[in-house]
Amino acid sequence: MAVLVGKRAPSFKATAVIDGAFEQEFSLDRYLGKKHVLLFFYPSDFSLLCPTELVAFQEQLPDFDRRGVAVIGCSTDSHYAHLAWTQTAREHGGIMGVKFPLVADATKTIASNYDVLGGHYDYSEAGLMTYVGSPVAYRGLFLIDKDGIVRHQLINDRPLGRSIDEALRIVDALQHFEQYGEVCPANWQAASAA
Repeated sequence: MAVLVGKRAPSFKATAVIDGAFEQEFSLDRYLGKKHVLLFFYPSDFSLLCPTELVAFQEQLPDFDRRGVAVIGCSTDSHYAHLAWTQTAREHGGIMGVKFPLVADATKTIASNYDVLGGHYDYSEAGLMTYVGSPVAYRGLFLIDKDGIVRHQLINDRPLGRSIDEALRIVDALQHFEQYGEVCPANWQAASAA
């Protein structure tokens, strides 16, 4: 697995669904110099576990907004699947009401560049190249600073949901360090969160 911490976040342009509409050539560059970015990958739309995470991010979106953090979701589904999912009621497995951008990575290049794409290519006994495993994203989370540098990454296997509270804690820790130059020890909490 690639460690991206301390490196420039891989750039991309892709179609995203934002609040019920398609945006062509969505890029993280719009946030450079303006906002921190929390880019998270999830395996697939219309699954059992993924809606719980996206809805949880949406519910805590005001907390990220107050901290000047843009929340961006990404999976290897198409933008059409994203749109359908955002238009499906929650009681039917949808994520209606999710407002943050959902990036479509149907070509799987974004997940590959962030090194969160499951599976790999190998050769069969007949010498033919085949894909082994499932080519969907793991649950990757990347905190990117205003300069476009990855400051934190966390990768979970597909069956392991992530903690939105922990994502907020890491944002607080990075912003505390940026503001005061003080390091944040184990289990550090922002004064307002303690």
